[in-house]
Amino acid sequence: MEPLTVHDGGPLRVVIADGQGLVRAGFRLLLERQDDMVVSAEAATAEEGVAAALDTGADVVLVDLELPGGGGIEAVRRIVDARPDGATRIVMLMTTETDEAVFGALRAGATGLLLKDTDPDELVTAVRVVARGEALLAPGLASRLVADFMARPERLRCTPDDLEELTAREREVVALVACGLSNEEIAEQLVVTRATAKTHVSRALCKLHARDRAQLVVLAYEAGLVRPGRSMPAAPERAAAQPPVNRFGRYGPRGRMGRPALSPVAA
Repeated sequence: MEPLTVHDGGPLRVVIADGQGLVRAGFRLLLERQDDMVVSAEAATAEEGVAAALDTGADVVLVDLELPGGGGIEAVRRIVDARPDGATRIVMLMTTETDEAVFGALRAGATGLLLKDTDPDELVTAVRVVARGEALLAPGLASRLVADFMARPERLRCTPDDLEELTAREREVVALVACGLSNEEIAEQLVVTRATAKTHVSRALCKLHARDRAQLVVLAYEAGLVRPGRSMPAAPERAAAQPPVNRFGRYGPRGRMGRPALSPVAA
């Protein structure tokens, strides 16, 4: 694999924010074995994590949900608020699968969510994926999120009325994003060019005031645009090849898995 670089040809700058020194040391050893990554700083508290992310201009920050001194969600929110251009991406590392934790992390601005017992190779993949600007969520977390969401509709923050500004095609595209499709896969599914699919996604992000694709997924669930239980419509024949394992919901905490069965709700 070619080394992934995102700034001036240099390696990815990663900050590790975790309250346990042994965990930080293990992550550092793992990441610094990669040719395209360097650990630019470590942090043991939320305050230190925010400062390290901003001082080093980190590309990716690994944040423990239970980070001492305010918690991981607050740390993520402060980093994202300070870097509104999205130049710093966040992977939240979790030991809980509650909807409060998952929704809270996504709303704060995390673009990757993993359980802390994830396989080492999956953690490395996650860093590369979010650095490219893609959202990533382990299916185990996605399944819990959907189950809790469906059981507690009173927690909705986005309603179908909020989607009225979208065109019919944009609604369809948002639903496909929520089902885990990349721009390339959306293009194949709708038989349009990748540029057209990307334009639809960008317009939906703008109209819904979503920070990124991860928040677009949250809005799609909350507005009832997607729901679990049915398979997606079959894509054109050329899309039948095995897709890459680096999209939203493509891998779980203990290995590669398929996308959860989700389907767009008819407009």
